[in-house]
Amino acid sequence: MVEKIEKSMEKVNRRTLGVHLTSTDIFIEYIFPSIKDFLYDYIWVDLYSGEGNLILPLLNYIPDNKKISFFKEHIFLFDVQEEMVLKSTENAISYGIPLEMAKKNIRLRNNLESFPESLKKKGKPIFHITNPPYLYLGYIRKHKETEKHLKYFEGENKGYQDLYQIAMINDLRSGIEDLIYIIPSNFIFGSAVSNKFRLDFLKFYYIQKMLVFETKIFEHTGQNICICFFKRKKKEKQEILSFSVKKFKKDNVVLEKNYVLKPEFKYRGGSEFDDFNKKYKPKKHLKVTYYLLKEDIDKNSGNLIISAIDTSNYISNQYLKLDLKVNKEQYEKIKSNCLFIRTVDTGSMKGRCGLYAIKDTFGVDGVYVSRNTYRTSPIHIFLEPTLSKEKQQILLKYFNFMLEHFRDKLDSEFLTTYKYSSAQYTRKYMGLTQGRSLIQTFPLIDTSPEEDKELLKLLKLNEVDKIIEFLKYFNKRKLEQSQLNKNLKKINKKEQSKKENEPVLKKMRIDDWF
Repeated sequence: MVEKIEKSMEKVNRRTLGVHLTSTDIFIEYIFPSIKDFLYDYIWVDLYSGEGNLILPLLNYIPDNKKISFFKEHIFLFDVQEEMVLKSTENAISYGIPLEMAKKNIRLRNNLESFPESLKKKGKPIFHITNPPYLYLGYIRKHKETEKHLKYFEGENKGYQDLYQIAMINDLRSGIEDLIYIIPSNFIFGSAVSNKFRLDFLKFYYIQKMLVFETKIFEHTGQNICICFFKRKKKEKQEILSFSVKKFKKDNVVLEKNYVLKPEFKYRGGSEFDDFNKKYKPKKHLKVTYYLLKEDIDKNSGNLIISAIDTSNYISNQYLKLDLKVNKEQYEKIKSNCLFIRTVDTGSMKGRCGLYAIKDTFGVDGVYVSRNTYRTSPIHIFLEPTLSKEKQQILLKYFNFMLEHFRDKLDSEFLTTYKYSSAQYTRKYMGLTQGRSLIQTFPLIDTSPEEDKELLKLLKLNEVDKIIEFLKYFNKRKLEQSQLNKNLKKINKKEQSKKENEPVLKKMRIDDWF
């Protein structure tokens, strides 16, 4: 019974503080090889040290007769939990460090609130290696036990989305030059969760290299993580960043590649996808809105029946089905928009992110939200101008084809890793902005049946290069047509103006004779 209570309390503590302890093995295998040649050049600091496993193992590589002096001058650990401070102290003693000395260099402190300025007076540059707390702002807001963390996201930190970002921005403001952080991989692949933070942080730091893990390395979290090696720039600058990456995948597969991050796309990994969406978005494109909300139904009540699922009510592994009474305008709007977007991979190959037909998937007309909206639920899509059902089917095929093309080409790096699972592939989350951007590259708004057939043919043949050529041709033709229409309008306007002024000119000439 006592053991169960202790485990329950440990779980609550992890969730409340966002703490995930790091093993010594992670440090030795992935971090130590990069720092082993300059151990005496820095003071080694972990401001969120847990049991001290990211710093104390350095002592294994120091001669026995120098361990105590090295610890005294080069190692400083902090944690907000008294229990962790005690464990770090015990670990230091196991390396041969005297108790009183361990107590001096391993301290209880909340470093999310401020940086310990005393470290800057130690006479050597600081090298911060840490696995900071991570807890998403959305989670913090929803749970009473985590509300105490909201204070960190006020003032100059407004707009940041996770506790690890607060830890990193504190280092930035304190001028720390060398950092190694173990953090969620949404730092590099996330959209809304990381866009502002990356823009702010990467003005000041280079990424020297990165290790990305799509395998589970922490026992109590489903988050995929990365180990990032940062070096501060000489001066603040928004610039393209290039660095090497190792990605550790399932079944002991390791991919090595080079990343190029551009400020234009908020330094997000997999920006070739964003580049495509920007380049091939036609001037005349679809307007995309999301969600069929309770307020939409309440404002448009009537006597016509729409069948729907309610994503706010999930019972016995399925969404509740219900009938909605609406007026003619709302009825036609829902009936004429027959697609929904799935933003999260389910884990099966048939349930990946993408567009789906509402009727085929759920057997109803609409995807309704009776309470709060959640981006991870199925979401009804509304298009303007309205496309025929035939063209919406082509849009569905086009969207899913291009999405899968980029997932294959970029190893899904432009999507946010949803969470670790035992699925056959790494589950991903697609942002609604990303979905809208890809939909808006769809060219068939006011096209001929021949052009529709041509795109369908290319989709069936899996000819991605030819599809891109089709987009180039189509956008160029539309641009030329638009320019031609503008020129014709100008000519017509001049002609009209000339005709309107002719009688006045004639009258003036006649008057001049008298």
